[in-house]
Order: sequence, then C-alpha cells, then structure tokens
Amino acid sequence: MIRIRKTAVLFLAISCVYLSGAAQTKQPVDYVDPFIGTSNSRWMLFPGATMPNGMVKLSPDNQRGVWQGGYEYAVGSIHGFSFLHGWTMAGLLTMPANGDLSTSPGAPDEPFKGAGAGYHSRFRHEDEKASPGYYSVFLLDPQVKVELTATERIGVQRYTFAKDSSNRIMIQLNIPAEYGYDLKDAVITKVSNSEIQGYAKTASANFNDYTLYFVMQFNKPFHDFEGYGNQSAVKSNKEIKGSGELGAYVTYPTSKTEQVILRTGISFVNMDQARLNLKTELKDFGWNFDALVKHNRTIWNNTLKSIAVTGGSETDKKKFYTNFYRCFTAKMIMSDANGKYTDACENVQQLPAGRTAMIGGDAYWNTFWNLNLLWTLTSPDMVQQLVDTQLEMYEKTGWLSKGPAGIEYSGIMEGSHEMALISSAYLKGIVTKDAEIAYRAMKKTMEVEPTPTCGGNPGNPQITDYAKFGFVPVEKGATSKALDYAYDDWCVAQMAKLLHKDDDYNFFLKRSASWKNVFNPASRYVTPRKADGSFIPDFDLFSVSHFVEGNSWQYSLYVPHDVPGLINYIHKDEFLKRLTIGFQKSEVHKFAAHALDRTMGQSAEYYINQGNEVNMQAAFLFNYAGKPSLTQYYTRKILNTFYDASPYVGWNGDEDEGQMGAWFVLSSMGLFEMNGGTSPDLRIDITSPLFSDIKINLNPSYFKGKSFEIKAYHNSAKNIYIRTAKLNGKTLKGNHISFKDIVNGGKLELYMSAAAN
Repeated sequence: MIRIRKTAVLFLAISCVYLSGAAQTKQPVDYVDPFIGTSNSRWMLFPGATMPNGMVKLSPDNQRGVWQGGYEYAVGSIHGFSFLHGWTMAGLLTMPANGDLSTSPGAPDEPFKGAGAGYHSRFRHEDEKASPGYYSVFLLDPQVKVELTATERIGVQRYTFAKDSSNRIMIQLNIPAEYGYDLKDAVITKVSNSEIQGYAKTASANFNDYTLYFVMQFNKPFHDFEGYGNQSAVKSNKEIKGSGELGAYVTYPTSKTEQVILRTGISFVNMDQARLNLKTELKDFGWNFDALVKHNRTIWNNTLKSIAVTGGSETDKKKFYTNFYRCFTAKMIMSDANGKYTDACENVQQLPAGRTAMIGGDAYWNTFWNLNLLWTLTSPDMVQQLVDTQLEMYEKTGWLSKGPAGIEYSGIMEGSHEMALISSAYLKGIVTKDAEIAYRAMKKTMEVEPTPTCGGNPGNPQITDYAKFGFVPVEKGATSKALDYAYDDWCVAQMAKLLHKDDDYNFFLKRSASWKNVFNPASRYVTPRKADGSFIPDFDLFSVSHFVEGNSWQYSLYVPHDVPGLINYIHKDEFLKRLTIGFQKSEVHKFAAHALDRTMGQSAEYYINQGNEVNMQAAFLFNYAGKPSLTQYYTRKILNTFYDASPYVGWNGDEDEGQMGAWFVLSSMGLFEMNGGTSPDLRIDITSPLFSDIKINLNPSYFKGKSFEIKAYHNSAKNIYIRTAKLNGKTLKGNHISFKDIVNGGKLELYMSAAAN
C-alpha cells in the first residue's frame, strides 16, 4: 500500500508538472509585440486595440498633426485615445483628465500642469502593456489607469479613477493626425446621463469625405455634461454644434477608487447604424470588458496559428508573428454589421447577398510582393471580401479603386495593382463568381482615360498616352508609369486568357512588353523619354526625378511579370554584375534608402531599398539569373539586419499596410511570389527559411489540402544554403514550386548546408 501511494503521488507530481508546462506553452498571439516599429512610424501603425481589419483602431496618440503622426514610442506623454487610424482617416478621441480644466489636448513640448497645460499626461513605458486586442497604460498626471479593447466596429475603454472630485472624460472630434482634415460640421448630444451621441462631417486629403457617427454609452451615470468649441466653453448642457474645433466632457467626481467603462459604436452611415453596430457586436459581452479581451485573444490567435513555426530563436518568432499581425491591422472594414455602407458618391448602399464586407485602406501598390500571397494562403475569405469590395465599387460608382480609403478614389500611387489581387484570386480559384464583371472593370481601367469621379481620382492617368506612345512621355507624367502599366496589362491578359477571350489576351500580352520602351538601348537602364521619342541624355541613374519613390537603377529591375525577358534584354552577365554590386554596396546601409522614399529630384547613390515597395523583389532576382545561393544569402541578411524587434526600428522603412510585414513572414518561410500569382503556373520562388519546421494550416472551404509543411534539415545561422530540395519526395530541378503544390497539401523538404550550391 505504501509503495502504491508513493507511486500515485509521484505520478500526480509528474502529471502536474506536465500539465503546468503545457498550460504555459506559448501561443502565436503571445509572440506579438505591438510596440515594435512604433517609433518614426506611420499613423496606421499603432500599439492599440483592433480586430483583424477592424473599423475601430483604438489607440493612444501623442504627436502634433504631422507626417508619421499618431503614437511615437520616444515621446513620454499621451494626449488621448482615438478610434480611427486608417490611411487619411481620423476622428473621435477620448481622454481621462482632472484638475484645472483644459480643452486643448496639448503637445509633447507643452506643460502638463498649470497655465497653458493641455489635458495630456505623462506616462512610463513600464506602466504600458499591449497585445493583440488589448492595450493599457497608467497616466501619471490624472492618476488613471486606461485599458482598451475592441470589436470590429466598437471601442471599449475601462478607466480606473483615483479619488478626485474633478475627474472628467474629454471627448474631442478634431484631433491631430498624420493627414490634416477639416471638420465641416459636428454635433455632440447628451441622450441621457449615461449616453451621448454625435457625428463629425470631415474632409481629408482632397478626396476623402466621410461622416463619422458614434454612440457612446457609460456603465455609470456621469454628473455633468459640458461642451466647448475653438477651446472655449459652450453654454449648453444638452447639445453642442459647430465646425473647426468641437468637443465635450462629462464629469465623474469620485470619493474612492472607481472604474468607469465606455463602449462606443461607430458607423459611416448614420446614427442608427452606429447604435445597431453597438447592439449587434456586444450582445454576447454586455459590460464584461475582460470577456471581450479574451475573445480578442482567441480571434487573433486563430488568425496567427494558420502558420506554425518551429526552430529559430525566440526573437525570430517574435518578429515573425508581429509582422504577421501587422498584415491584418491596417486595412479597415467600412461597412456595418448589416452590410450597409456609404459609397464614393456619399450614397448609402446595401451589400447584396453573398458580399459580406467593404474593406478600405491604402493603395495596392506592390502588395503583390508578398501581401497578396500571405492573404491568399492564410485568409482566402478576406481575399474574397477585398475582391467583392472592388466589384461593388465598379458596379455602384463605375471604377475599381487602387486605394479605397473611405471607399473612395484616392488616386494614390502608381498603376492599378488591385488588378493583380483580382487576377490572382481568380487564377487561384479563391474567387469564382462575377468573373465577367471583374474583367470588364479591369479592361476599362486599361483603356479609358479617367476623369474625376465622386470627388476622387480613379483609373490610370495618361493611359491614353501610354497606349499611343507605348510609354508615358516626361511631358505627361512619371517615366515609371510605363512599367506599372505594363504589369497591369499582363494582369488583364491573364484574366482574359482565363475567360477564353483570345483577342484581348493577345492584345494585352503584347502591350505588356511596353516596359522595353523606357529602357535606353545604349545604357539598358530605364531612362526618361520625351514625346518625340528621344531619351534625356546623360541621365543620372540615382536621381528620383521622373520616378515615384525610387530611382532609375532600382526601376531597371522592376519588370515583375517578365524577369527572364528583362535578364535577356540586359544580358545575363551584365544583369548579374549589376545586381551583385548593388547588394554589396547596400549591405552597409542594411538595404535601406530612406532618402529616396519621397524627395522628388534628389540624387543619392542608393541601390537596394528594401524599405520601399519598388525594390522588394531584388534579392529573389538571383534565382532567375542562375545564382540561387545569392538569393538565399541576401534574403537571410535582410531578415536578420533590415528587420528588428525593437520599438525604435522594427522596419527600416515605410510599413504602409503590411507589405513589409508580409515580406518578412513569407521570406522567413522561404517563399516569394514574383508576379503576384498572375502567371499560369502560379510560380512561388524558394529561398532559405529562418525556421526548421513550418506548417501552413489551410482553409478547407477553399483548398483541398489540409496542410503544407516545409522542413529545413540542419538549418542554422551558418547553414543558410539549400543543397537539395524535394517536393513530396521528388527532387526539385528548379528553385520554385507552384501555389497549387501548397494548397493541394504536402511537404517541401530542404536540405541545408554551409556551402553555397
């Protein structure tokens, strides 16, 4: 009996240790650090709470209305928590405060107490926490703990106030943001002692007109409701109206520590829709803040665990899942819970059956490296929504949109590379319906000169000049347009082929070779060309004049749909020499060239620029030039040196809306899609993965395979070269596989070595 008892006790102890270890196993969501890259970052890159592609992006702000405004990690204060962090979109900020009343948020270099102080507050990073769907911070000046969480269209905040008779919550509709905006008309109304509502009609970025409606409910009645406009008190305890600057505050005098919860539903349609969103999305949570945080964790973990990685360092995993997370935080659902939305002409529309969401955001400029591939592998349902958004816009307002922020026609960036997303989605079988509608829309984009529509700029400007000359003359527009338009031609050609439109296929395929028309035959570099056919003589290869966020040297590598043709045109040896020198000279800069991001007319001897979209394919070009070992060497270098795990770097460039994140995720898996999934073979290039074991869990509603595994044997920091590769047991003869190989399920085995093969 004694022996049995001892055995039982030992078994119980071992079991407890095992269960404890299992309970502590990290989930993908646990590796995400939302603070990475939040210094010197864009408005759309924030540490606050959101759901995948959420309309609400509830996050702290602490800068003036400046480029790369919003949250700056290096600033030790916060002036409020705002609900929108979409490209060109901002509005509705709340902030707990007490002491002397101030109706100005205050800037980082302004006082925190006394005369001239704003309602901003200092904080310490050790008192700040963030994880997917949750953010918290302790504000030192009002002595308030702030916690944030969200659903897709609702922001929920929990404020823990200390004892103070002057406690208040500020609500402001005009706030500092990356893109300045005009508050045309605004109203804040007291509905009851526990609810307010309002709206703000806004104009932003010369194309984006939107009205933000909100309903804000409090779990405890407030004491007073007061308004202010243009930083002056407004004599009204019921409703405040105005333009320019408008805000209100409610008071919560406390005699002990007390928690107040705010839940705010928003809509871009009307007030009833904001209330509907609030009711619909909180029906299972009520006022249970912690339950909603837990729900967020589950939603995000389900998204992130579609890819499981083993091996590599803890830092590698942190970078991997944080970059993965960023691929789903910047796009923005613009339709309500019942499918209503406001279109580009400011008309209210209802999504038809079968279409579930309108998703807006920044341009699709080069998301085909590699954001489109990541989405198609891990979130095909989202790809369906993105395509549906484009088709809905075409049907309701006449055009596709290259950057549908606010479901508008931004006209931002070059080409119309939403067509790469659409074409790829159909070629991969993710989207099957409305193909004829999609093709008509794509063809119109490549044939019709656009005119302003609904206050925005759709289509491809100078497309008729491109059709006439075979390039865009410098008198008409940027030289780089021809390269973007040639790729768009290719995407339309592939869609035409899919639909058996042979004449169109032949026409657009032939015109997709127009990229050659901007290469100077003497130098075999892209060179600005005049309407008379002459090239600008002695053109500086490192000047960004006549190019968009890049230079001639970089754009001379930019033919994503015909890399073999490009290599043949330049000549293989010369191409390889250029590429090798470019990488060798760029390594000291960690493959970043910030100087070329936006400054027009500047010349600087920068070659590879991983930090901007034009050049993010460069390392994979070695695969096509007979030197795959250099692809493997330089992709590893970029993963380890360009990408960081700190708030102060994160990415050595402009992480617009997930493209740089997607590059890290897929390249660290050893994958890259050169032409955006628009070739008949759906080619995916292979490189050296960071991890020894990678498993992609496939969505059974879209793909017949259950999972695809990538095994890298003997993988290490030294063993970065692929000696042999096998797909489902058969030795590969090339440096690529097909998208179909992945989604059919199976295994890619890579045998790694320290010696280049």
